[in-house]
Amino acid sequence: MKHCLRTEAHIEASPDAVWKILTDLERYPEWNPFVVSSRGTVAVGRTLTNRLRPTAGRTRTFTPTVTVVDPPRTFEWLGHLGVRGIFDGRHRFELTATPTGTRLTQLEQFSGLLVRFMRRSLDRDTASSFDAMNNALKARAENVTAAHVSPG
Repeated sequence: MKHCLRTEAHIEASPDAVWKILTDLERYPEWNPFVVSSRGTVAVGRTLTNRLRPTAGRTRTFTPTVTVVDPPRTFEWLGHLGVRGIFDGRHRFELTATPTGTRLTQLEQFSGLLVRFMRRSLDRDTASSFDAMNNALKARAENVTAAHVSPG
């Protein structure tokens, strides 16, 4: 079974500015309420160590593999809960330039045997965690952008 979550936010900052924050894994603890820490290198084929704190539920650590890095447009990883095919998640961030900044789309395609049983939790808890991260990234990017354009 497959299931997809998708959340969006409009950020009044350039895709380059948003990309810089999104891919600066060391600084996640400073602003990210969902992926509270991330270690590794943002490069295809590399493994990340992501510590997730959903808005509901307990903190977990996942070690996804980076599958797409296309600056400043797309950052994607693929993770598994245990063995492949049980519960897999392809997590993707898409940054699209708009006339006033960037449209951030965060989505995840879940697949595997456990998806059917976890669907309600994904729709409620995981989606709200994505929204929390989107809002925090928006606030950080807009604050950084405002600091760079503010007079003296």
